[in-house]
Amino acid sequence: MTLHGTDRQGIQALAKAVIETEMSAVTALLERIDDSFLSAVSLLLACRGRIIVTGIGKSGHIGNKIAATFASTGSPAYFVHAAEASHGDMGMMQKGDVVIAISYSGSSDELVKLVPGIKRLGLKLIVLSGIRNSTLASAADVVLDVSVEREACPLGLAPTASTTCTLVTGDALAISLLHARGFDANDFARSHPGGRLGRQLLLHVSDVMSSGDAMPTVKDDVRLPAALIEISKKGLGMVAIVNDQNQLTGIFTDGDLRRTLEHKGDIRSIAVTDVMTQGGLSIAPNELAVTAVSQMQQHQITALPVVENEHVVGIVTMHGLLAAGVV
Repeated sequence: MTLHGTDRQGIQALAKAVIETEMSAVTALLERIDDSFLSAVSLLLACRGRIIVTGIGKSGHIGNKIAATFASTGSPAYFVHAAEASHGDMGMMQKGDVVIAISYSGSSDELVKLVPGIKRLGLKLIVLSGIRNSTLASAADVVLDVSVEREACPLGLAPTASTTCTLVTGDALAISLLHARGFDANDFARSHPGGRLGRQLLLHVSDVMSSGDAMPTVKDDVRLPAALIEISKKGLGMVAIVNDQNQLTGIFTDGDLRRTLEHKGDIRSIAVTDVMTQGGLSIAPNELAVTAVSQMQQHQITALPVVENEHVVGIVTMHGLLAAGVV
C-alpha cells in the first residue's frame, strides 16, 4: 500500500501532533522536581540492597528499561513483573531493598496485592503514578507524579505521553543517583565492558598487542632480505629490530622499504640497521590501548613496538586496535 496526497499530509500532521503532545507532557515534569523527587533520590541513595522496579503492561516495559538504566549507572537494580511477583517472584525481594512501583492509575490489582508483602519486609516504596490519591500512592513512602493532560493517542486510550513521562522520570532518578554516588566514566566502563567507552577505558596495550611468535622481530646484524621475510611472514607491515638483549634498536616498515627502493640499488647486501628508523617510538604494555591510538594518530604511524623493562614484548597496530573496537 502506498500513501497518497491527503493521506501523507494527514499522517505527517498526526505524527507532529504526537511529538508536540509528548514534548508538552515532559516539559510539565520540570515543575515536579520538588521535595518529593529529592526524597525519592535520598531513599535510593540510602538503599543497602537492590532497587526493585515493578509494573505490569506498558508500565512494566518502561519499568524494565528504568531498572536497566539504574543498573548500568552504578545502582544495582532489576525488574520484577508484578503478576509473577504474586506467584513466587516476591522472593526476589529482600530486606534493605527499595521498591519502585509503576502504575498510572495507581490501582492495578497486581501491584496493590504486593503492598502487604513489601510492608512486611519493611521495604521503602516509591510509586510513579498519575493519580496522587490512588490506592498504591496512599501506601507509598514517596509518590512521584507522572500525570499528563492527555495521551498522544487520538483515541485517548494507548499509553503514550504517560509512558514517556514515566520513562523520563526514571531517567531523572537514575542520573541524579549517578551524580550523588560520584559515579564516573571509569565506573561506567566497568558496567559496559562490551561498549566502545568500556573498551577505551579498560583495554590495555597488552590486551591487543601481537606477542610471542606473532611478533615480527629480527636481530640488528641481519641483512634487509631477512627483515622483509619477517615482515611478510607476520603480516603487520613492520618489523622491530632488536639487539642480543632483545632491546629495541629501531624499526623497519613498508614505508621504509619504499624509500629504500627509491634510493638504493641491490638490496640484498644492505644491512637492516642502515635503512631502519633508529630508535623509534614505543609504548608500555600497561598503557591504555586508546593511548596507543593517540600516539599513532599524532605521529601518523600504524604500529608501535611494545617495550617493558627495556625489552620488546609485542607490537600493537592500528589494525589490531580497530579489530578490538578501540577506535
